[in-house]
Amino acid sequence: MDVDRTAPVIVELATIVDAPLQTIWELHTNIDEWTVWHPEVTRARLTGPLAVGATFEWETAGLAITSTVGELEPLRRIAWGGPARGIDGVHVWTFERYDDGVAVHTAESWAGAAVLADPDGLRAALTASLTAWLAALKATAESIR
Repeated sequence: MDVDRTAPVIVELATIVDAPLQTIWELHTNIDEWTVWHPEVTRARLTGPLAVGATFEWETAGLAITSTVGELEPLRRIAWGGPARGIDGVHVWTFERYDDGVAVHTAESWAGAAVLADPDGLRAALTASLTAWLAALKATAESIR
C-alpha cells in the first residue's frame, strides 16, 4: 500500500526520534491510546486486533474518520486509508533505526472532490497536522525512553 502519487495533495515529512524503536512503534500502533499523547486526536478506537484489514474510527480537527489498515510490517511500516467528508486519504508510516535514533517518515495523500476544491488550503492543513503528529510522537517517545 502506498500513497496515491496522482493525488492533488501529498505531504511527506520525517523526524529523528531519540528513543528505542519498540517504544516508538508501540506508541504509534496503540491506536486506542492516541488521545493520551496526541492532543489533536480527540477519539480513537481500533476494532479488534491490529492487523491488515482491521478498521479504526478516530477524530482529528473535527473530522471523523474510519480507516482500514492496508499494510502492517511490525517495527517497520504501517499504512491505512479511508474516506472522510469527500477526502480519500492514504497514510503510510515507516520506521528505520540509525545510529542517532529512529527515522520516522510519514507520507499521506488526499484525493477527491473536496480536495480539488481547495488543494492549497488542504495541503497546508495536512502539513500542520502531520507536523504536530510527528512532534507529539517524538516528545512522548523521548520522555519515556
